[in-house]
Amino acid sequence: MEILISHTAGQPIYNQIYSQIKEQIISGRLKADSPLPSIRALAKDLRISVITTKRAYEELEREGFLYTVGGKGCFVAEKNTEVIREENLKQMEALMRQIHSLAETCGLSEPEVSEMYHTLLKEKF
Repeated sequence: MEILISHTAGQPIYNQIYSQIKEQIISGRLKADSPLPSIRALAKDLRISVITTKRAYEELEREGFLYTVGGKGCFVAEKNTEVIREENLKQMEALMRQIHSLAETCGLSEPEVSEMYHTLLKEKF
């Protein structure tokens, strides 16, 4: 599992950990029942506070992405396809808001944006 921390990102460190682990679970890079590094080990590797790592893990567990086995550690939970679908829809909505903002900045109309999208589909990205 790879996690990169940026101290200049303007995003809290626990949130960076949370986001990166969540993305790896959703994408399938972290498989169900795979063990995660212990909270202490991850904190040591990233050179951050144990409290920061614990907060990220707790948030992931609260949302159903992790589960904890007493004395054994944290593991990736089985994927709930409905949760993953909702997460993907939220990401799409955020990206669409960005596209809308950029299109307005460039003076593009809705048909022009739609044409760009359909052109990209034909090229299969």
